[in-house]
Amino acid sequence: MVKKTLKQRIVDASVELFQQDGYHNVTVDRIVEYIGASKGGFYHNFKSKDELLYEIHDVFISYVIQQSQAAYDKFNTPITRLCAMLQTLTQVFDMYQAHITIFYEESRSLSDEYSDIIHKKRDHYRDILQRVIAEGQEAKVFRTELPCTIVTMAIVGMINWTYKWFKQSGPLTMEQITDVFTDMVLRAIVTEQAMEEAKQFIIKG
Repeated sequence: MVKKTLKQRIVDASVELFQQDGYHNVTVDRIVEYIGASKGGFYHNFKSKDELLYEIHDVFISYVIQQSQAAYDKFNTPITRLCAMLQTLTQVFDMYQAHITIFYEESRSLSDEYSDIIHKKRDHYRDILQRVIAEGQEAKVFRTELPCTIVTMAIVGMINWTYKWFKQSGPLTMEQITDVFTDMVLRAIVTEQAMEEAKQFIIKG
């Protein structure tokens, strides 16, 4: 097992402590005491607690961007690309649920400097997804009467909200929930002529 770096240990401890007591109630002193490190070690990796909060977000948004671009490059039809991207986005809510919860609950605490970076990264992800939707509409695979931007935002909004209700101990796994999301999205936006390809991703009745 690979030994975690001090930076990763700080992030992991912060996620746990922020979840427990809230961002504003956890000091740098408490974080380093929790992992048996020094304040010097903290400030060697982060210039502030604000930067640490940004890092907690960056971990998962960077993963989503990387995996979404990889899915776009790997597959060659709008439907397969969209399904792969839906899987990537839902998977991150399973892998980084604590990070995402903290970010959404505490994001107002970020300075403009970090908020601007985050907005640019989120826009980058949406641009990849929207490109897939637009290409699907151009190819008559996705319904053209649905505004591309609204379709994109609806997909992102639907999945983003899972941080509020998804529980790993719940009756459905994230893989099963992903199948439901994929079924709903495809049935809503795929044209009749492209439904044959989409059927492989739709839940069998």
